[in-house]
Amino acid sequence: MVDEEQDDISADDWAAALAEQQTSTAEAAEPSPVVKPAGVFQELKPDALGGVMPNKIEMIMDIPVTLTVELGRTKIAIRNLLQLAQGSVVELDALAGEPMDVLVNGCLIAQGEVVVVNDKFGIRLTDIITPEERLRGLNR
Repeated sequence: MVDEEQDDISADDWAAALAEQQTSTAEAAEPSPVVKPAGVFQELKPDALGGVMPNKIEMIMDIPVTLTVELGRTKIAIRNLLQLAQGSVVELDALAGEPMDVLVNGCLIAQGEVVVVNDKFGIRLTDIITPEERLRGLNR
């Protein structure tokens, strides 16, 4: 019988605690904000951007990017890769004299040909990829 009384008391205590919690939660709850459809967005004014015009490219001129000139590619088995040594020749998928791809952050932006100036290699750009062509390449 004593166990039943303790169960009843603890059940009443839980009921009272839950009722108290619900009351305090209801009092603390703020009304939900009214959500309106976005409609048409207002045009940003220079003042909204801290006086900076959005078309100024100087803001991004110091951002570093990775420029890569790709001679060609090939797939090779790990077995063959581990056998490579100094003087080994690896066949690439590009032909000699074929334009090389110039990539910025992995995105093709131009093609060109190798030049040597004062014993240093460089690339002469022969074809710049237009933004429309870049977008078509992304959709593939």
